Amino acid sequence: MSARGYATESEATDTSLSLALAPALTPDGLTASPSFFHGFATEPRAVAQGLVTLADITATRYFQPTPTTMRDPVLTAHGDRLRAEVFSADNSVYARLDLLPSGLDGGEISYGTTNVDIGTTMRRTLAAITRNELLHLDVGADGLTASTPDASAVERPVTMPDRWVRALGNAAELHASLVPRFTIAAAPARAFVASLPPATGSGRDGWLTPTPTGIRVSPRASPDAVHVSGLHRLSGLKRLLTQLQSLTVYGPADGSAGGAAVEVEIPGARLLIALTENATRGYSGEGALLASLASSDVLDNAAILSALLSFDPHIDIGRLAADAALTPADTREALAVLAASGRVGWDMREQAFFHRELPDDPDRVDGDNPRLVRARRIVDAAGVRSDGDTWTVEAATSTHVVRATSADFSCTCVWYARHGSGRGPCAHVLAVMIAEGTAR
Repeated sequence: MSARGYATESEATDTSLSLALAPALTPDGLTASPSFFHGFATEPRAVAQGLVTLADITATRYFQPTPTTMRDPVLTAHGDRLRAEVFSADNSVYARLDLLPSGLDGGEISYGTTNVDIGTTMRRTLAAITRNELLHLDVGADGLTASTPDASAVERPVTMPDRWVRALGNAAELHASLVPRFTIAAAPARAFVASLPPATGSGRDGWLTPTPTGIRVSPRASPDAVHVSGLHRLSGLKRLLTQLQSLTVYGPADGSAGGAAVEVEIPGARLLIALTENATRGYSGEGALLASLASSDVLDNAAILSALLSFDPHIDIGRLAADAALTPADTREALAVLAASGRVGWDMREQAFFHRELPDDPDRVDGDNPRLVRARRIVDAAGVRSDGDTWTVEAATSTHVVRATSADFSCTCVWYARHGSGRGPCAHVLAVMIAEGTAR
């Protein structure tokens, strides 16, 4: 993503909060001075603490705690809500704050995607906002006079890291496999969050297990339990301790150990924290989209869908497929391509994709997925030979055997021996899928 500059700085006073935006992609194209909302926050403390929580998470490297430079959240306005998203500095934690209509009053929410400025000074001011203050919220370049910097304002360039774009795509695919496993009420939710280790902690894993009184962290799986690697990665929730109204835990539908997420309800908003399967792994390297990206028509289908999306807060795949004259399966694969460019995300609560708009880069799919590029080269060189449920795959410097299993494929290469299919298929399996037309 190219650098985008803020025309003003975010600023907060005793009665107003003005969040500066970089130029935004909107339904009308690139807007230099976007305005997404202008009204009152009905729950000032919850809004402020939610934003500070995002700032805390994006400044934290959970695997090797060291100071980092904070990055600005990606903000999308959907007409009915505002969504702010970040990744931790080590890319192993994804967090999203949804500001809902019940938390916003007196203004209309617009449409578009950009970055929102939350600098160090702004973060300190937000942390001091109290529950009973009357807070005017301006999300855009044109705010109240009291909260608009004068001629001394500086323009600060903002660049979204490439790995954030890769991570947004992998996150959408991985999160789509997570379902709600259980929900607990306010009191036990606060007790659980209070017991979490600090962000600097490490080495504590376990199964979050529902009990009649809340959540127990168990060393063994049980019905509805969800495995979490690195409980300290949930520590960002501590800042919202007094705001918690309920807590929902998400995990794989089959109850296996994998990715996990915790979503909390706070007044007028929701905050989701999602974790990779292992605390040492980041979203940007997961490879979750590779199988979908290997389909032969997927790029053309993605171009069709791209023209039909309109900042939907949740995408109706059936309706979108009908509008695009595609099958639901082809639509799902094409959405994976758009996810690879960061242009769609997944809402676990609504079990649906949502649209965010980032600058389009037609070369990103290949640039971010070298295994896919290698697989296509193997196929173009006629390097795949079939023998029923077994294939011989000749790569540039080696030959491997791929076999069909009951659930997937196996391969004799070093990548498969090390990772299995846990980080997406290897280049040789991808080559077989492309050659056989079984990419999905």
